[in-house]
Amino acid sequence: MRHKPVFTATAPVAVIGTIALSLTAAPAHAGATTERDAPGSMTPSLTARDAAAARTAAVLAAAQEYAAARKRATHTVVRGDTISGIAARHGLRTADVLAWNDLGWKSIIHPGDVIRLSASSTAATAQRTSNTSAAPTSSGSESSSGTRTHTVVRGDTLWTIAQRSGISLARLLRANDLTSASIIYPGEKLRIPGAGTSASADTATSSSKKSRSDGGKKAAASSATVSLDAEQIRGVKTIITIGRDLGVPKKGIAIALATAMVESWIRNVDYGTHDSLGLFQQRPSMGWGTAEQVQDPHHATRAFFGGNSDPNGTATRGLLDIDGWRDMEFGAAAQAVQVSAFPHRYGQWEEQAYAWIEAYG
Repeated sequence: MRHKPVFTATAPVAVIGTIALSLTAAPAHAGATTERDAPGSMTPSLTARDAAAARTAAVLAAAQEYAAARKRATHTVVRGDTISGIAARHGLRTADVLAWNDLGWKSIIHPGDVIRLSASSTAATAQRTSNTSAAPTSSGSESSSGTRTHTVVRGDTLWTIAQRSGISLARLLRANDLTSASIIYPGEKLRIPGAGTSASADTATSSSKKSRSDGGKKAAASSATVSLDAEQIRGVKTIITIGRDLGVPKKGIAIALATAMVESWIRNVDYGTHDSLGLFQQRPSMGWGTAEQVQDPHHATRAFFGGNSDPNGTATRGLLDIDGWRDMEFGAAAQAVQVSAFPHRYGQWEEQAYAWIEAYG
């Protein structure tokens, strides 16, 4: 379920004030004859009443233009839209549209998202915050420390979650070790820092991220755990079966499972950053196969493992093609295949990946 943010526009004070004055105050000289109306004048002039009517018409025209501008203040994303395309259609700079919506150059937009086409006012921002900060999301829970959790549902975006939770996008990203280009999946749990959460909590999160930035050290005992649904279990079984058919060691299969969890939440998704698709978010433009092939779990898994049975031949490099992968840190081996912007995230799933092999292998 996607919640569309509501943006409140505030009419310029000058416009509203002019309307009020024009419609309620009579001119001091109404009905009087002006100097230019005197007999013998070479240039006829408007009467005072005509002048007032003209001013009122001008004000109403300005108000209509303002109302039209309000309608143009947002754009609802449809399939095929891009931020640059939206900006071009409205005569705006792409960089400005990104900034107004707390997006980055690699951010993903989805049909139904509402994009601001102008800078939001401080008052509007304050109003949105006051309306949302007090209520937790319907799919969230709250801890005694003031930090809630939100379970991602289909249609959620990081931006809409932040707006509904009454926090900034930057704070949501920082609390969950994400960037604006990160992809979230239904079932994933996100931390929602409360208003009372101290700055030290954010610092701790940042320190935790730094300690894992080596690309693969085993996650601490607080690493995320999930209960897999039927779709995810099918994906796990497919990866395990193919890995064993290829003679891949247990560690390699676990690396593949953790990678699929980070990349797609072990779902054969038909979207992703740039042209990434499928379980492992492989990109057709980078030689991993056609769009149909990378969304075939069997093809995608064999391509991830690579080796002599790689369906892509030498066009791509899988795990078995990496010299010394068995001796690498868990997450570092996954990163060597994926070349991800988030190398530290794979190691967080090491313990879970081995548990899945025991449970479903």
